[in-house]
Amino acid sequence: MESKTDDGSVATVELSAIEDEEVLNKMLDNAKDFEERKILRAALRDLLKKKRDKREQDRGSRQQDLRQQGLSKGGTTGGAVSIGRASMNQQPPTNKTSGQASPSAGSKASPALASAQKCPSPAAAPNLKNVKQMLLDWCRAKTEPYEGVNIRNFSSSWKDGIAFCALVHHFFPDAFEYYTLNPTKPKENFELAFSTAEKLAGCPPLLDPDDLIRMKEPDWKCVYTYIQEFYRCLVEKGLVKTKKRL
Repeated sequence: MESKTDDGSVATVELSAIEDEEVLNKMLDNAKDFEERKILRAALRDLLKKKRDKREQDRGSRQQDLRQQGLSKGGTTGGAVSIGRASMNQQPPTNKTSGQASPSAGSKASPALASAQKCPSPAAAPNLKNVKQMLLDWCRAKTEPYEGVNIRNFSSSWKDGIAFCALVHHFFPDAFEYYTLNPTKPKENFELAFSTAEKLAGCPPLLDPDDLIRMKEPDWKCVYTYIQEFYRCLVEKGLVKTKKRL
């Protein structure tokens, strides 16, 4: 679709009809002046917001359908939730000698599991649960203004790399253009966040982008350990002031 007027300027009305992020990203790369980039970034933000709203709407519709199906079968939504929580709380069988979870008979460790086992354990703390929640709240507070980021845990909330980029961008806003990032390119997002954190904060790249994209969801211990290290580096550089080290 043609998106420029006869004098070469961006046509805002036509931009609103573009529904492909790649098109807007390419146009942004080719933009020649600040005003044009500003309009394109605004169009990209609107598109991302529209897609996010659509996902939320679809999720709500699916949940409503599931509730209706449960009621039509004589069940209750409360019962479904209870069963779901019970299955989530079940622990895998443990090896009596080692105390570790035992794999099922005949099963082989997946590459994702092997990668997760390589992740370092979070630093020991007398009150790990409270420290973990404090660090999660800190991440949420720093990334709250960023579109496309909704941090609820140290696993699935980080799987497309956007949350890492938002956290790094909060402290180093001139390092890269956040609103040009594409959530469908997680490896590029991981590499950008980790390389920027290493260069500007001195944070070692403890996570491997290839390992992360092979997993369905990142291992929470890996993400938690990396965020701890990033926080520590920020404290050492004076970018975060605190009386308690997380």
